[in-house]
Parts: sequence; structure tokens; C-alpha cells
Amino acid sequence: MSASSGPARATAVGYGLLFYLFLFGPLIIMTVTAFNSSSFPRISPWECFTTDWFGVLISDRRLMDGLWTSVTIGIGVVLIAVPFGLAGALALSEITPRLRSALYTVLITPVLIPGVVLGISTIVFWGSVGQLVGSGRAGIFFDGTFLTIAGQVTFVAAYAMLIFMARLQRFDPTLTEAALDLGATPGQAFRKILLPFLRPAIASAAFLTLLASFENYNTTVFTILADSTFTTALASKVRYGIDPSLSALAVIIIALTLIGAITHEAVMRRREALLKGRGVRSGLYASRAGRIAAHPATIFCLLVAIAGITVIRGSQYDSSVCRAEILEERRAVQERLMEEQRQRMRQQRESQPAAAAPSTAPGGSAPRNSSPFGGAFGGGLAPGGATGEPTALPAPTPGSPASNGDGTSETAPSNQSPFGSAFGSGLAPGSAGREDATPGGSPSPDDGAPPASP
Repeated sequence: MSASSGPARATAVGYGLLFYLFLFGPLIIMTVTAFNSSSFPRISPWECFTTDWFGVLISDRRLMDGLWTSVTIGIGVVLIAVPFGLAGALALSEITPRLRSALYTVLITPVLIPGVVLGISTIVFWGSVGQLVGSGRAGIFFDGTFLTIAGQVTFVAAYAMLIFMARLQRFDPTLTEAALDLGATPGQAFRKILLPFLRPAIASAAFLTLLASFENYNTTVFTILADSTFTTALASKVRYGIDPSLSALAVIIIALTLIGAITHEAVMRRREALLKGRGVRSGLYASRAGRIAAHPATIFCLLVAIAGITVIRGSQYDSSVCRAEILEERRAVQERLMEEQRQRMRQQRESQPAAAAPSTAPGGSAPRNSSPFGGAFGGGLAPGGATGEPTALPAPTPGSPASNGDGTSETAPSNQSPFGSAFGSGLAPGSAGREDATPGGSPSPDDGAPPASP
């Protein structure tokens, strides 16, 4: 039994390490790349430790404007989705089981619909409503923030409803009945009995709906219209190229999450200790200083102070000297590579054999070929032919005698056609309009010659 427990334990430990590495590995990598001076997020090669990317993130106005827009939309979604979810959960807890199944299907359906469909349908629906009430393009029905809140509430409210349903399953309905029997109104029973019981669920639902609204992209990218939220601005930034400022954003989100998680854990442990009576027996809560030190508010303030000191010290760090050294090293490497390239080119030229000289004629020098084609088409196309001079054929001059085959000569007609009589004499200058010329070359009346007398 002990022999087999060793490999099993090693396997369990290895699997646990791989699981946590898979879970937290990307977060660790992004955290490290936020402090590397490289313009691209990477760990290796490491250049310089810097905190400049946090300043780059804060100076991005489009991203910061999108952040405030996302916060506004998130608050609006929380204020609407949480009451809607609570109403749906209370309705499901009060109706019969048959109707509960049908109503549950209707209320949970928006979660299953793709966000693209929800976004487009939100624009179409509220646009039609705006046209019916006569609202112009500048009205609220065509505002990106309003449309985004309306589109997100349709499915975020279902998340809140599920949280309230899970909480209501632990509620004892007889408490409300007893309050009503004692003369309390339904409103008083709700405010003094049910609402305090649902307080943890309300906080959880509000936090979950805020996160769901903040990170939503599929619906928001359609409903936001010409504006931009933090998520859409971040997606645009990634599309056009990323830099370590996104890693700096991840570091800020991780830090805020850790502060919230540690504070929440302190609250839960303190509550558990007080409920079970361990706070009285514990030495930590025996003294006033211990109670103050273990209080969740003290822990929260301590974490915020640590984060603030880290930010201040990081903003005072100067990495310009290290950046200058890295730049000099890159310049030296570039010059070395360029010098190596020049040496290779010089050795390559020296190692190439001399080109074979062309054969010379028996009684003269070799013909010079200055053709840009290297004599590929023969010497006829080279400038100057074989002697370097133009070898164009003599063109017949107007009126010069041309020899016939029988030894006689006649005067060649002047041909001033730009085509060099390639199309015959019909297109030569002076032949236009002679279509009606008589055979034998007799002039036609159109040539200006006097007509023959009858």
C-alpha cells in the first residue's frame, strides 16, 4: 500500500502543478512583460526594468474615455438588472411547478441567444420605437449608451435571477407567513425579513452583473454605435498592434482583484469566528489592538497603502540610462552586421573569375557591343552595329532615281507617311481622297485638275 502511494502522490502533485501553471501562467507572463522596456510584450530577451508602460496606458485618451463609458454603462446595468432578476426569482418561487418551468425557460432564453443577435435586435427595436414616438437621431433611442444598457440588461438580468434563485432555495417561507400573521404588511415582511436574508445575494448579483457588463463585447460592439467602451477600444488597440501597456492594464486588474479577494476573505473569517464563538477564545481578539489589526477595514487600508507606495516608488524610477545602453548595443550590433555584409560582398567580387574576352577578328580589334541586351539579339540591334556606328539603311530622297529591273531608272515618289509605307500607298500623305482616281493615274476631278472638255 505504501509502495503504490508514492507514485500516486507524485502524479497528483504533478497534475496539480500543471493545473495551476495552466491557470496562472498567462497572468504571471503578462505581469512580467509589463515591466520590460521592450516595445513588444515578451519576457526574453529581457532589456530593462521600467514602469513607463503604466504612463502610456493612462495617457491613452481613447482607452480612458472608453473606461469611463464602461463604468457608466455598468452602473446602469446593475441598477436595472438586479431588480429585474430579483423580481423574476420571486415570481418563480411563488407560482406552481408547471408554470415555473415555462416561465423559467422564457427568462433564461436570452442567455442562450448569441450576443450578435441581441445587439442587432436591440438597435432595430429601439430604433422603431424612436420613429414611432417621433424622436430624432439625436434622441435617447439612438444614443449608444442607452442602447448598450438596454441590450445588456436583456441577458445580464438572467444571471442575477439565477443567484437569487439559489439563495431563495434556503429561505424558510414560514418566516414571512408568521410576520403576516402578526400583522405586518407584505411590504414590511419583504423589507424586514426577506430583504435582509437576500443581502449577500444582492451584493453577489450586483458584482456579477457589473463584471458581465464591463467585459461584454459581442452585444456592445453593435449597440454602442459611434461611441466606444473600454472593451471595444481595447479590441481596436489589439487589432492595430499591441504593446506592454496592455500588460500594465492586466497588472492593475490583478492587483484590484487581489485586494478585493483578500478583504472579502478577512470579512468571512471574522464573521465565522464571531458566529462560532472563537473570537472570544482567540488571543487575536482578546486585546483592542488585535481586534483593530484583524478588522477587514484595517486590512483593506493596509493593502491600499502598499499599492499606493508601490505606485509612487515605481513612478520615480528612471530607466532612461538602461534604455540608452540598450540602444547603443543595438547600434553596435547593426554596424557589425553591416560591416560583415560588406566584407562578404567584397570577397564575393574578388573570388569571381574574370569574364572570358571575346574572340578578335584576324585583322582587327574585337567588335565593341554596347547593347543593353548584351548582344542577345545579334549585332544588328546594337548601337553602331559591329563598328559602334549607326548602320541604318539609306532612305530614298524625294526625286532621287530608283533603278528598275531593266536598267532604267525612275523617280521614286515622295513618301512622307509616318508608317514607312507599311500599309501601302493608300495611306500615304496626298493619297487621301483619291478613292475615285481613274486607272492609269489620270487625275480625278477631286484633285483640282480641270475636267476634260466634252
